[in-house]
Amino acid sequence: MINSSQAQPHDLMAPQSPLSNSKMRRVFMGQQGLRVGWSVLLFAAIYFGLNFAVTAALGNLISMDQSPIQLGPGFLAEGSWILVVLIATWIMARIEKRPLLSYGYTGNHKALRLVTGMLWGFLCLSVVVGVLWKAGWLVFDGMSLTGFMAWKYALAWGLGFLLVGVFEESTLRGYLQYTLARGIGFWWAALVLSVAFLIGHASNGGESPLGLLEVGLGGFVFCLSLWYTKSLFWAVGFHTGWDWAQSYFYGTADSGLVIKQHFLASHPAGNPRWSGGTTGPEGSLLILPLLTMVVIGMWLWWDVRKRPAQS
Repeated sequence: MINSSQAQPHDLMAPQSPLSNSKMRRVFMGQQGLRVGWSVLLFAAIYFGLNFAVTAALGNLISMDQSPIQLGPGFLAEGSWILVVLIATWIMARIEKRPLLSYGYTGNHKALRLVTGMLWGFLCLSVVVGVLWKAGWLVFDGMSLTGFMAWKYALAWGLGFLLVGVFEESTLRGYLQYTLARGIGFWWAALVLSVAFLIGHASNGGESPLGLLEVGLGGFVFCLSLWYTKSLFWAVGFHTGWDWAQSYFYGTADSGLVIKQHFLASHPAGNPRWSGGTTGPEGSLLILPLLTMVVIGMWLWWDVRKRPAQS
């Protein structure tokens, strides 16, 4: 006899009920499409999968473990990583039916924000270097490049650090900031991704705990510029000008990394807490008051300045 309570073979092939499909859909989909958590996980899976493939294919050609970093490998590495984040963002943009540039590259005055960001990045780093030099915490050893070679590498490394700015800002303050902000709010997303920015620099040789803290704080300042300007152009520009000044123009370490061709030659002296030591100027305690002044400047220029006058 067949027990009537046992499932019949044809019952196993029966389609799921609409209610069951509806429950599954709610797990993955919300009012704005794919839920934030799944979106972030999918982006991360695509990004790390592509990054693994690129690293396996190019190997030592894009390794940043060799110090000082040379121009050719640096270009190849940053170009490859930009391609990876671009493809991952493009795939998510297609899934979410949004324009590719909607993740941080819209808004007005794009070129102006990029250029002014570069100028402010260079000037802010120069202020720190000037104080370090006057206090005896940074010593200049002369020029490493002159004439045509100095201009050649100035332009080449300028483009190289522009790639660095685009890659790092797009990776952590592009799609991920946009998406996480939908789920947990802009400032919690900024905090989480600033910590991720800090962690991403932890493997740099020559980094210090203080330098990592200041990297994280710098990441939060970049998020603040995104909040005010609604785009990443100023942050990319500042990132570019800061790194170019630190690595190429003044010839110091940058988050513990140094490049081979630089304009001036220099070395830190004295207490690493003030000089930055092997981390470079951005590992100095002077960065804390500098970042505070940058935040105040943003507030005065982008917030207070644009408030309607009281009648």
